[in-house]
Amino acid sequence: MDLLGTILWPIKWVVELILVAFHYVWTWVGLNPNDGLTWVLSIVGLVLVIRAALIPIFVKQIKSQRKMLEVAPQLKKIQDKYKGKKDQFSREAMSRETMELYKRTGTNPLSSCLPLLLQMPIFFSLFSVLNDAQHEKAGGGVGLLNETLAKSFGESDLFGAPLKATLANNEGSVLVIVFAVSMIALMTASQFITQLQIMSKNQSPEAKNSPMFKQQRILLYILPIVFVFSGVAFPLGVMFYWLTSNFWTMGQQFLVIRNMPTPGSEAAKAREARLAKRGKLVIKDGPLSDETVVDEVPKTTQRQQPVGKNRAKKQGGSK
Repeated sequence: MDLLGTILWPIKWVVELILVAFHYVWTWVGLNPNDGLTWVLSIVGLVLVIRAALIPIFVKQIKSQRKMLEVAPQLKKIQDKYKGKKDQFSREAMSRETMELYKRTGTNPLSSCLPLLLQMPIFFSLFSVLNDAQHEKAGGGVGLLNETLAKSFGESDLFGAPLKATLANNEGSVLVIVFAVSMIALMTASQFITQLQIMSKNQSPEAKNSPMFKQQRILLYILPIVFVFSGVAFPLGVMFYWLTSNFWTMGQQFLVIRNMPTPGSEAAKAREARLAKRGKLVIKDGPLSDETVVDEVPKTTQRQQPVGKNRAKKQGGSK
């Protein structure tokens, strides 16, 4: 086993455990254990469990990105201060002031990338497990996906379309072509919509004027094209995994933009308008801090109790 295989072994073992567990559940419900629908539903369940487990990492990534936005103006001042100065002393001074800024504000430029890096081995393991199973790798997987289950997965079909078939190697099946083209189109559309809603609704005016935003606009059109070309070689079972994952990402991003928008973005203004319309206040501890929504308390006036004539005379006489 190579180094990469050794690193991914425990992750693949967990992935196989979840996949086989869902396959057992669907079989127990009454579905055919060798049917493609049973394996597709198992893949969907696997993706949902994995992505749900990664939610805390995703939230941490958002908070890290928010902190980086908060220090961006101060970081730009440091960069402008040493702009055009290429001597060793100026470079060291700029690096030192930048590190002091990160330390003082508790930010780290790598922290926003770390969650993504942690997800890569998991997603690669998912792909590897599904791909190996569909190619009926000898000996099965590394854990509970034994040779019998791997063979069942590899030979299964969905309504007559083999899950191991690809668009490039469609085995002459019209159903394979229909399934593959449809999923590639849905994968491409979901990826495009996810990136589009981030760029159009969840970017501050400062971010839209940055060079990074221009690069993101280029990726907006390049990334979906990647699915078009790579999807040709993906087996149908693996494409079901990618499609489910893309739909999860699209829905997750929609909820984040709606409820935790970037300050100053169009989504943030829309959220403030919704809160104001519902008669709620937004209290902020800082420019990019978490928001606390407080219901407005309606003002009430105390009802004046009627005073009888005798009581009124007593009150008047006591003055």
